[in-house]
Amino acid sequence: MYIHLGGEKVIRSAELVAIFDVSIEKSSKCSKQFLTYAHQHKNVEVIGDEEAKSIVVTKGKIYYSPISSTTLKKRANSFTAGA
Repeated sequence: MYIHLGGEKVIRSAELVAIFDVSIEKSSKCSKQFLTYAHQHKNVEVIGDEEAKSIVVTKGKIYYSPISSTTLKKRANSFTAGA
């Protein structure tokens, strides 16, 4: 199954590791270090021109999505519940 992250970006649900609200970047030192490392290694993609509302971590990349983490989690759970 696939999850739409916004814009034209779709990922395989099997690649999904975690979905966070973008505020975690400012509130957690550990997550800030993790994201800084990912930026340094060019392993980050910003989806669209809108302000990011969530951070999606996959096995291969980190995405900044304009869709809320709540909505993305619902989309992800709808696929896992039916499996």
